[in-house]
Amino acid sequence: MATIKPFRGYRPPRELAKQVSSRPYDVLNSEEARAEAEGNPMSLYHIIKPEIDFPAGTDEHDPRVYQKAQDNFNLFKYNGWLLQDPHERYYVYAQTMNGKTQYGLVVAAAVEDYMTGKIKKHELTRKDKEEDRMKHVRINNANLEPVFFAYPHREDLRQIITGITSTKPEYDFIADLDGFRHQFWVIDDPDIINHITQIFAEIPALYIADGHHRSAAAALVGNEKRLQNPHHTGNEEYNYFLAVCFPDDELTVIDYNRLVKDLNNLSDEEFLGRLNEDFIVEPKGKDIYHPAALHNFSLYLSGIWYSLTARAGRYNDNDPIQVLDVTISSDLILDKILDLRDLRTNKRIDFVGGIRGLEELKKRVDSGEMRMALALYPVTMQQIINIADSGNIMPPKTTWFEPKLRSGLIVHELS
Repeated sequence: MATIKPFRGYRPPRELAKQVSSRPYDVLNSEEARAEAEGNPMSLYHIIKPEIDFPAGTDEHDPRVYQKAQDNFNLFKYNGWLLQDPHERYYVYAQTMNGKTQYGLVVAAAVEDYMTGKIKKHELTRKDKEEDRMKHVRINNANLEPVFFAYPHREDLRQIITGITSTKPEYDFIADLDGFRHQFWVIDDPDIINHITQIFAEIPALYIADGHHRSAAAALVGNEKRLQNPHHTGNEEYNYFLAVCFPDDELTVIDYNRLVKDLNNLSDEEFLGRLNEDFIVEPKGKDIYHPAALHNFSLYLSGIWYSLTARAGRYNDNDPIQVLDVTISSDLILDKILDLRDLRTNKRIDFVGGIRGLEELKKRVDSGEMRMALALYPVTMQQIINIADSGNIMPPKTTWFEPKLRSGLIVHELS
């Protein structure tokens, strides 16, 4: 069963919430963060991407950069840009995109649940990225950014959240870059807090939707602290890390698409002929074509859009991994025809989240930067849960969740 607890969060004052909050550290590069934070000393980028306070080109893994993160975190607290709540609380965080709102509970999740598999993952993590975030958590002694969890939806929790969100939010603003709305409520009623804790104790598992590296780093640092403390009791704050938990039926998973630089020495005609062995190939003309259903793909090549429908017998509907469109496309197109195998490191391929639209794929192919684009139908939340429950791992670059959690609305300190 899932173990969570309330915590004394560090938060910006109401009037500073929009200025302090930022996009997550891993969705933009250093120069983009530098540009977004320009003229705003309160931006959380000064803590989560502190290389922006050094000359351009400074290695973000330089020890001085990590130290700057700690210095800036202390400065934020000293200046009152982040203030700690006086009592342990839960929080509700709502995000609205394209008229649809999803409501998450902000909690402290248990390190032990991550270590024992009660918090389930569906992606592999890279050790270098884990170590980077671990250094950041260690030096700040805090989780500066939340991870994004899903849980099997429950009507009793929904009713609690509906009651809380019927009141005026603590924060309510629209982000400038994407136009998404962010709202935040504080839960300070002890009875409601206890009730939420009890309900989660009946939920068998939590699922990492987004933030696998942050989850791993936070849990591993917490476990380090446990092993280093000869007087460990299990009640210390480092036994928990910052998470926002959303009901699975409210989440939006969008497509994660592929761009390839060459056709492996094939002509257009040869490539389309090879595709025809495993797919029904239908030209759709110059207008953008979106995949219509699972096992249907959109190909953009030499100014023409094509529909690719996987032929019967080319995939296994009874296998949670083999039935995925990302597996079908990887096996039958990227590997079989284009000789693209290690998608994590191969420089011939790039990946684009569907939030940018298929126009982005067309633009990059038309520019000559890429030779062809492949758009996939998005996976479902149920597919993600099935894979996590089976102990399997999804292929690289399968899921893209939107909207992303804003960082800086809440921080969890480990002591």
